[in-house]
Amino acid sequence: MRVPRLHTPQPLPLEQTIVLEAAASHYVGKVLRMQEQQEIILFNGLGEQVSAHIVSISKKAVSVFVNAPFAGPTASPLHTHLGQVMSRGERMDYAIQKATELGVNQITPLFSNRCEVKLDPKRQIKRLAHWQQISISACEQSGRIDMPVIHEPQTLDTWLKNTQADAKLVLHPHQTKPLKSQITPLSCALLIGPEGGLTEPEVEQAQAHGYTGLSLGPRILRTETAPLAALTLLQYVWGDLHH
Repeated sequence: MRVPRLHTPQPLPLEQTIVLEAAASHYVGKVLRMQEQQEIILFNGLGEQVSAHIVSISKKAVSVFVNAPFAGPTASPLHTHLGQVMSRGERMDYAIQKATELGVNQITPLFSNRCEVKLDPKRQIKRLAHWQQISISACEQSGRIDMPVIHEPQTLDTWLKNTQADAKLVLHPHQTKPLKSQITPLSCALLIGPEGGLTEPEVEQAQAHGYTGLSLGPRILRTETAPLAALTLLQYVWGDLHH
């Protein structure tokens, strides 16, 4: 049986007993129905991953003994920052899940001219927590030890002014430059628009901030498919995806 792998946001000191927080304890005890002495892999999103075994299970908490470091995959040499104009419901969830699986390091949800999502401050806090949980689950599934940073939603204008990267790309079919002709960057900012696309003034604004066009072929991709295709391409050409 595959050893369960779980995120827990706390230090993981070797050869010590730690208590899992309420959500992780519930998952181990009630969902997985694990027993004492069974093995588990824990990671905290800060680069630490360990093997452990369960010491005790009660109604309120699960205690585990941390055995030893547990090696995981190394991070991609390409640091990617996805600026994704928000879409409704599950489309944004899908984009965040897949971007995490593909090794994205930062995600910034964006408001743009054609963005249909409206978030008041209270709802924004809820959505951010929801997206962070989706990303955590994707890390658990994909084996990632590091976790992407998901920033608070901001305007396209703010993101363009403040985001720094060696390479800056906007998903747009015009004024493209082949990736293989460019010097391999260590970091890349990737801008993807909403369902209706970015407006021409927005594309021009991005270009004024140093963004070049990135084309993904003749077919029009949905806003949640675009980051999946683009990040796959970037990791293949500049990162750690190899055939």
